[in-house]
Amino acid sequence: MESLHAPWRIEYILAPKPKLETSLFTSIAQSDDDIGNHVIARDRTCYALLNRYPYNGGHLMVVPYKAVADLHGLTDEELADLWKLARRCISALKAIMKPDGFNVGINLGKVAGAGIVEHLHIHIVPRWNGDTNFMPVIAGTGVVPDALLDIAAKLRTELAKQI
Repeated sequence: MESLHAPWRIEYILAPKPKLETSLFTSIAQSDDDIGNHVIARDRTCYALLNRYPYNGGHLMVVPYKAVADLHGLTDEELADLWKLARRCISALKAIMKPDGFNVGINLGKVAGAGIVEHLHIHIVPRWNGDTNFMPVIAGTGVVPDALLDIAAKLRTELAKQI
């Protein structure tokens, strides 16, 4: 059996898991380290960032600044802003990564797969024909071909053009 080395995972595995007083997304929203947090866009009521542990290259999330568990916690304006930023991110991913399609979704509640239950976020995952190959099916492992910092820089540039 061959080994697939993913050295970026060890940082997460070994890192202390502090009990946060606010959600991870609130901490990132309040931080000014957009490069370190892989934030690619900030709008008035929401922001977008690359997923640090992606399902696929370019996997990003759109997050409201307001920490709410579901869509009912957002005003109509905040909800519209969230989806407008999602649309911009999809356009930027199309321009930069040229995927064949997307999975776009929200996991509401722990049973639905939400990792951060208390803070709603939209997942946008670019997909390519044939991207489900033997690695995830047989080995239970995904291969992400691009470095997060590189993708983030390209997406920031593309999103800035759309304003």
